Amino acid sequence: MRDRYQVVIVGAGPSAIFAALTLMKSNVKNVAIFEKGKDIHERKRARGTELLCGWGGAGAFSDGKLTLSTKVGGFLSDFIPQTELATLLKKADETYLSFGAPKEIHGQSSDKTEALYQEAKLAGLEFIPMEIRHLGTENCVPLLKRAREAIDKKVDILFETPVKEILVDKEKVKGILLEDGTQVSAEYVICGPGRVGAGWIKKEVQRLGIPSIPSPVDIGVRVEAPASILQRLTDLTYEAKFIYYSKTFDEKVRTFCMNPFGEVVTETIEEIITVNGHSYAEKKTENTNFAILVSSTFTEPFDDPIGYGKYIARLANLLGNGVIVQRLGDFLDGRRSTPDRITRCITQPTLPAATPGDLSFVLPYRHLKSIVEMLEALDRVTPGIYSRHTLLYGVEVKFYTNRLKLSPTLETDIQNLFLIGDGAGITRGLIQASISGMIAANEILKRTEKR
Repeated sequence: MRDRYQVVIVGAGPSAIFAALTLMKSNVKNVAIFEKGKDIHERKRARGTELLCGWGGAGAFSDGKLTLSTKVGGFLSDFIPQTELATLLKKADETYLSFGAPKEIHGQSSDKTEALYQEAKLAGLEFIPMEIRHLGTENCVPLLKRAREAIDKKVDILFETPVKEILVDKEKVKGILLEDGTQVSAEYVICGPGRVGAGWIKKEVQRLGIPSIPSPVDIGVRVEAPASILQRLTDLTYEAKFIYYSKTFDEKVRTFCMNPFGEVVTETIEEIITVNGHSYAEKKTENTNFAILVSSTFTEPFDDPIGYGKYIARLANLLGNGVIVQRLGDFLDGRRSTPDRITRCITQPTLPAATPGDLSFVLPYRHLKSIVEMLEALDRVTPGIYSRHTLLYGVEVKFYTNRLKLSPTLETDIQNLFLIGDGAGITRGLIQASISGMIAANEILKRTEKR
């Protein structure tokens, strides 16, 4: 490790990786990545926070969906024109292909997708058509290893080296301060701490006086049902994305991360256990799972949506010693699920460690009401999903950093300090996170080339 670099990148998720890939193709020298997690070959999916931290970020053990749409997966269209975003999306996709992403694309437009769009309207749903390139959980790590090899020896990569603070002097970034007290000087700093770093970056932007507004917090459940019930949708689109506005509370409710023939898994953030889902390219289960998330935006005086989401997750952990699972029929009958009732359920859980229980003790009434309303609406599009044997796992929480005031090049009010990816509250998926790294790096290249 040097004591000075031209560019320092905080984090080693997709946004940081693509920033490094962009920078190393130029005359920019002395680039370093500082990551608090482990290298990709040392990461283990079952080891708590290792699921989210380290080379590749949370995407390393995801099912690797590359959403090939400028309208889904983030808010970059708020910063750059659609045409520019589409060009960068194509470049990012080509980079993933060069590292081994499959050529097959799911969800391409057809008469059937148009018919589904109209059918969803009749059910009170908005269907979001999109194309997806699916890596598969087992293929993410090999792809990230190839990206690691491409960057190796051209960029200094320091693992298990957490950053404590961003150093600033007279409204200009000066470098970073490591947890061990070491100061590293840098002309440019690109911050991409990922969703797991949302709490840290929130504290930093408050300390540095960077303007921001609280982002919504998405709280909900992961739904699991026999794959045959959803196969019409998944064969057509792979991931069917729907938006619904609840009749009772007029809250935005959406489906997220559909995993055909997949499995429900857990992830840990700061000792808080939440639920998620994966799909493999080859290995298949008998079930399909997806999330239903309710978006809540808080107003003054409350300004800690991340804290609220963590509180709900901790409550589930307290009552269920981890993740809670409940049959939809039991919930509708106002009773908890028991091990015996789960055993009799047609849908057998792919997360056997989940504790049978009652989600009404955890989630607010308005969230549960909105989730049930959406399941009823979805049943008109995919009959059978509103079955007594559908499983609900809780809770699933998506933490987003406050939306920050950033320039079109993702620079803060502090000169030469850029914030990218999910940690900056501007992306919510692999592709747009990758693009955000490219945007910041391209701006640095322009500034260095002018010299």
